Amino acid sequence: MALLSIEKLTKSFGGLTAVSNVDILIDKGELIGLIGPNGAGKTTVFNLITGVYAPSYGTIELEVDGKLVSLAKKKPYRVTKLGIARTFQNIRLFKDLSVLDNVRIAMHQRVGYGMPAALTHFGRYFSEEKRLVAEAEALLDVFKLTEKKDELAKNLPYGEQRHLEIVRAMATKPRLLLLDEPAAGMNPNETAALTAMIAKLRHDYDLTILLIEHDMSLVMKICERIYVLDYGVVISEGAPDKIRSDSRVIEAYLGEDVSAPQDGEA
Repeated sequence: MALLSIEKLTKSFGGLTAVSNVDILIDKGELIGLIGPNGAGKTTVFNLITGVYAPSYGTIELEVDGKLVSLAKKKPYRVTKLGIARTFQNIRLFKDLSVLDNVRIAMHQRVGYGMPAALTHFGRYFSEEKRLVAEAEALLDVFKLTEKKDELAKNLPYGEQRHLEIVRAMATKPRLLLLDEPAAGMNPNETAALTAMIAKLRHDYDLTILLIEHDMSLVMKICERIYVLDYGVVISEGAPDKIRSDSRVIEAYLGEDVSAPQDGEA
């Protein structure tokens, strides 16, 4: 049984069909790429998986304790509780809160005390907060952000803000992590470090990862399988070597019909 099963997923906005009859299967432990030109529908797929949008048609199912659970009508917070976390193409941190507080906020669904203890600071409040801070600092340490835990998120360099978004997603303890262009705006050295970090997170935290990315060197290096979207339709799926040589993929990215005869050819 696949961890995530998507069948005939379709989303229309008025007369525009952003995603059409998309089928995606992801097994536990896989690292899968979702690529395509700008406007292909990649982020729309993420929004459908995480409950931001409801599908116009089709199914999205997550394996939970050996059973398939539909995500189609789940609110985003319920999807998170089921074990799916995401980052965003445009950074969405709480910029006027500290680095540490950005991570602690993501842990609110896992606190072991109720409203009375939160208001009075009695009962399990202090022991639970101590545990959560320790967990948050451990995650920050993975990305070498521990020393900046008290800084405001908006004061971090761009690359570190990207890292903090991943840390915040990890704080929800996901089984499936959706990364939306995590290398956007990074230089080659930062991208190489991020590539290694994604592989480490997958191994150390037993994660399944679905990755949207335009940096093909990153995608081809770490993804086992890749789905390619163009105008909301899956035009190719397979291992990196297959995708790299697929004429439909080349045409979608270059905007030309690579199967057409070139000048001087019959």
